[in-house]
Amino acid sequence: MLDFTPVRNKEMTIRELADGLTQDDLRQLTHEMIDAILDLIQDCTDADVVFVPEDPDAHDEFAADGVDVNLAWTLGHLVVHVTASCEESAFLAAELARGVPHHGRSRSEVPWQTITTIAQCRARLEESRRMCLATLDMWPDEPYLDNIYQRTETSTKVNAPTYFIFGLGHADSHLAQIAEVVRQAKAAAVPQVSQ
Repeated sequence: MLDFTPVRNKEMTIRELADGLTQDDLRQLTHEMIDAILDLIQDCTDADVVFVPEDPDAHDEFAADGVDVNLAWTLGHLVVHVTASCEESAFLAAELARGVPHHGRSRSEVPWQTITTIAQCRARLEESRRMCLATLDMWPDEPYLDNIYQRTETSTKVNAPTYFIFGLGHADSHLAQIAEVVRQAKAAAVPQVSQ
């Protein structure tokens, strides 16, 4: 898996991290990310998916509903959020690779409240893997790697490979959170022995 630490520590730009990555590299990185999440949830049950963790740092400034801003995210919520972010980046990367100028977001997120079973989590991850990999097949034989997007004058200029790994970087930033939700859910499920 890519190490996004230098980007987070501002020692490297995400464009520098993506430099030289091929479509085959992006395929492999997609597999690695989805497999890492599946490994984290491999022993989870349906109860773990809907378990509401303790998260004093919960804050989602982009929440569609104001009551959800400080909501602690369930495992189901995390899975739909991470997969939607990977897919959005993959689809926008395909457009850049095809020479299409950036034109805004391309986000579709499954309502997290509908994901209540571990089977649904696994299915959503596999569906996302398939969709992200499919976007790489949409790239032309000679992608327009000089077609760039720059959100602001001071932000990094990104091309198709860079945009693709935005989603992977976002997923990577949630891995510890997923592991912590799983840990809390498993701890809560252990029967307490009275003394």
